Amino acid sequence: MRPTAWHTTEDLDDFLSRAGPFLRSRPDLHTVPLTVTDALRTRGPHAYGSEAPSFGLLEEDGSVRGAYFRTPPYRLFLTPVTARQADSLAAHLESLGRAAPGVDAETATATAFAEAWRRRTGATTVLRRRQRLYRLGTLTVPRPAPKGRPRIAGERDRELLVRWFGEFSRDVGGDANVQAESWADARLAHGGVTLWETPDGTPLAMAGLTPLVAGQIRVAPVYTPAPLRGRGYAGAATAEVSRLARERGADQVLLITDLANRTSNGLYQRIGYRPVADLAVYDFQGQSSS
Repeated sequence: MRPTAWHTTEDLDDFLSRAGPFLRSRPDLHTVPLTVTDALRTRGPHAYGSEAPSFGLLEEDGSVRGAYFRTPPYRLFLTPVTARQADSLAAHLESLGRAAPGVDAETATATAFAEAWRRRTGATTVLRRRQRLYRLGTLTVPRPAPKGRPRIAGERDRELLVRWFGEFSRDVGGDANVQAESWADARLAHGGVTLWETPDGTPLAMAGLTPLVAGQIRVAPVYTPAPLRGRGYAGAATAEVSRLARERGADQVLLITDLANRTSNGLYQRIGYRPVADLAVYDFQGQSSS
């Protein structure tokens, strides 16, 4: 059996110098760590919260085989690894006394880590969400298009973006107050939100884009206020930002959906998105580790 060694650091530059080539080797599967570490570099270590983020990588036979990060208070995010490697990470984190309030990963990886963490800490594991990672193939703009037009959000839209991001976070079960202003400022800085608006300029929906990193851009988030749903606004905005992502040089345009939402999954597939991998999100409760 090959020696397995996990290494943990709070030094982002050290992490990226060692794990960067591995992350860039599969920009689709690694879209989340690529975009989160990019945000930490551009917005600072507290972009996601007041506590310092931590990072880790798995080395086997001199090569990086896996990576993780955590931006407290959020869950651990882990790249795809084997069940044995997931168990070794659980042992590593437990030995360091590190908290893991949950895990977000490819389904088999998340399930393996959740089980390993349960065995070691006595935590109750709760499956919070099943997701799917999609990659854009041939873009197909929905027809007929709803009345209105796309517009890249500007500074005058900041208050709206903050409010809508809070509402979106609440809808998906997150913290409605989490860094909404920081998120809006970061997206406005790179033209990262497109609004679909009425002919007279009233915003109806938004679709966001992460910056271009390692040839990939991820569509996130897509949001329509509840009273305006079911009218095609989200689909029109998503198609527009998908086109814009390619215009900005993305080789891979990606998005992640909640599998429980059949409407959005169907919509994205009609636009041209195709499945890459299924993901799972677990919460850990009642664990004995610190």
